[in-house]
Amino acid sequence: MKSQFRGGVHPADSKDTDKEAVKTLPLLELYLVSLSQHIGSPAEPIVSAGDKVLKYQEIAKPTGFISASLHAPTSGTVKAVEPSPHPSGRLIPAIVIESDGEDREFDISTNSDPNLEKGPEVWNDMVKNAGIVGMGGAAFPTHVKLSPPDDKPIELMIANGIECEPYLTADHRLMLESPELVAVGLRLTMEMVGAKKAIIGVEANKPDAIETFRSFDLPPDVEVAELPVMYPQGAEKQLIYALLGKEVPKGGLPMDVGVVVQNVGTLAAICEAVTKGKPLVERIMTLGGSVPAGPGNYLARIGTPLSDIVKQTGGMKGPAARIVSGGPMMGQAMTSFESPVLKGTSGLLVFGPGEMKALNQRACVRCGACVRVCPVSLMPQTLGNMVEWNIFDELEQNHINDCIECGCCAYVCPSDRNMVQFIRQGKAEIITRGQKI
Repeated sequence: MKSQFRGGVHPADSKDTDKEAVKTLPLLELYLVSLSQHIGSPAEPIVSAGDKVLKYQEIAKPTGFISASLHAPTSGTVKAVEPSPHPSGRLIPAIVIESDGEDREFDISTNSDPNLEKGPEVWNDMVKNAGIVGMGGAAFPTHVKLSPPDDKPIELMIANGIECEPYLTADHRLMLESPELVAVGLRLTMEMVGAKKAIIGVEANKPDAIETFRSFDLPPDVEVAELPVMYPQGAEKQLIYALLGKEVPKGGLPMDVGVVVQNVGTLAAICEAVTKGKPLVERIMTLGGSVPAGPGNYLARIGTPLSDIVKQTGGMKGPAARIVSGGPMMGQAMTSFESPVLKGTSGLLVFGPGEMKALNQRACVRCGACVRVCPVSLMPQTLGNMVEWNIFDELEQNHINDCIECGCCAYVCPSDRNMVQFIRQGKAEIITRGQKI
């Protein structure tokens, strides 16, 4: 590590599922494949109610460069394309597939390169055709990241194995159980972007994963870096600064400093897309918290209703007071288990009554605690006050769009101010005003 990124917090790890090996969930009767699973334009369905589909078959196509295709998680019949529950709280169109119980597969062998002979340009097309997006939570279409412009040469690839959110251990288990997928995916992406070196970054609370990679037969140009535990070190810009001491310019991207960052889960998916032709139809996710009867790490198909995950793993030990899709810091609070697993669903956390702090929001006392922990050097209290007082015209000049919504400010606020919600409201207002012009 070259430097500690600015700010950050260190919440309790609560990674009690880190010793739980990945288990595969059984085939279900119904899957809800949401058309909105990535940053950018939603996918457009290419199937209709009544159509028969096979596992791995493309069922929705991208609608622009920053978009991603979708594929059937099993064989069966398309029952409908209709608005369905989504972790965002909205009803989003989804392709509803009724399984035929046979799990018959579409032939994907023609879109594979098992001997890695076809080269970077073809591999990038394979990644695009597989519908791969960032699996650390951001869900940015991966083929876009792997297509840097000619004027931004890439010197370094970073494999992001940080997983700094409390409770989540899906990436940890992947690194322990399938390091070869991560290693091959890393090598492929290095060739695709032209990087000569790579770093696998892992936090110190995963010593077994660090040792796994260090004992693995990695090329000499790949380094394994152990980093101290700090949140939100898994964010791209913070990880780059921690490893390299380089600061990505405001409004810029990692490629502006010659770096591309990929989550380890994404790298594993890239490996399978290229070597097997396998599209992204499943992912590892953590079921955690105090209420689920079967906490652990599960391989779930995209489109699996969260209610079925709870049911298939033993049900609940008590009533749920808070349901979160993702991690407790940046995840999305939900009102029910009706939403499905998305490509970016890293976890499902369920907590009982009295476990979540009840916010008693009060006026800002200007203590500066939020400023000290902000990893992007903002003034969260100023942004929050502006939104609360409807002073929207000054938000952009105070760099509200640089906020990564990590929640550090709200975590330390002695007045229980929900700064993240204020900032999200402010960003939404800016977008709405821009659309009215």
